[in-house]
Amino acid sequence: MAKRTHLSRLLGVGFGIAVTIGGTIGTGILRRPGTIAAELGDPKLIISIWLIVGLYALVGSLSIIELGTMLPKAGAWYVYARRAFGNYVGFVIGLVSWLGSTAAMAFSASVMSEYIALLVPGASGLIKGMAIGILVAFVAFHWIGVRLASRAQEVMSFIKAIGLLSFVVACFAYDAPASVPAGSFKPLAQGGLWVGILAALQSVFYTYDGWHTAAYFTEEDVNPDKNLPRSMMGGVLMIIAIYVLVNLALLYVLSVPELAQSKLPAADAIQAIYGPASARAVTFLLMISIMGIINAQIMFNPRVIFSMARDGLFFKQIVSVNAGGTPGIAMILTAATSILFILTNTYEKLSDIATFFFVLCYASGFAALIRLRQTEPDLKRPFLAWGYPFSTWTLLIASLAFLVGVVIGDLSSSLYAIGFILISYPAYRLIKRV
Repeated sequence: MAKRTHLSRLLGVGFGIAVTIGGTIGTGILRRPGTIAAELGDPKLIISIWLIVGLYALVGSLSIIELGTMLPKAGAWYVYARRAFGNYVGFVIGLVSWLGSTAAMAFSASVMSEYIALLVPGASGLIKGMAIGILVAFVAFHWIGVRLASRAQEVMSFIKAIGLLSFVVACFAYDAPASVPAGSFKPLAQGGLWVGILAALQSVFYTYDGWHTAAYFTEEDVNPDKNLPRSMMGGVLMIIAIYVLVNLALLYVLSVPELAQSKLPAADAIQAIYGPASARAVTFLLMISIMGIINAQIMFNPRVIFSMARDGLFFKQIVSVNAGGTPGIAMILTAATSILFILTNTYEKLSDIATFFFVLCYASGFAALIRLRQTEPDLKRPFLAWGYPFSTWTLLIASLAFLVGVVIGDLSSSLYAIGFILISYPAYRLIKRV
């Protein structure tokens, strides 16, 4: 029997919105507001940062929709970079996209196991084993097929959105005490306000990453020309609304100093309203959020290396699709890499540089759109990016400026990312020979 190497067109706009929400909203929105409050110290500045990055994602989605409908292939950033700049650049972008998301998946599984340990006494010594078990369980579930996995994504994303909106309602229904004036709290960031803003931007960029997830599935969408714009724009608008509302709710219940000192602000806010026993509800919501993001990660991430292998830029053995439409070997390799990161405790360090990788991918996408407008003006473009060229050029410059800022602000972590890029060429040559 011939090996199947093509993906199935099974997905629609409902899945696109669900995977955008599920691939973006994880633990970040319930954990990072405390860190951001400590770095900035001002409610207006906090909300502004969330809105600015949200606007970046929304305007960025317009450029990616043009690319996704013009080149409806699995792989997203990899596909666009390769078409615009050739095999080597495509290889680098595909690999950093895959590695960054694989490390994020290892982190998600580890965090989920930590929350299980909070609910199950005596499980605290089994964190690694549970994290590995979670990934193995997801592999087994996804092996069944894309149709079932996509339905699960829709359900988990719906529960996640309802849970977060319920949290917001619960907070605003609370008769909150008078808060401490923002001016009485000084941000904790070393080096002044601009360093704090850069650190906060890095955290918020990481929390928003995933806004482009629907673009990975255009090859499997029954009508990408119509569904991708609805999926990405609808999903990003919902994410912005949820993120801003959650931050407003936290700032309503907790003072800025309280928020800045909190490691899990959502749990602290709910405990302030309903008492210590209510923390379990937030823990359960966190677990649902993590399940949704792992489900999305184990769907989209294998499609990057699957697409690379199909083009001869990764191990050709992984170009196979099972009867359920899942790129099975690519999925197993992705999960195995995440498990390796868990076993070696390297996922946390890789997560530190993941934002660099993610924004590098964004920049490559914006640059690819500009390049393809110049070199292939006659390509069919069912959707044109609004505001081009101003919008795309602005986002490209902003992305590059952010990358420079990250290198300056976190040189040790950035050196790992830069070092990886420098050694990528020998890896590229090796892969080409296999």
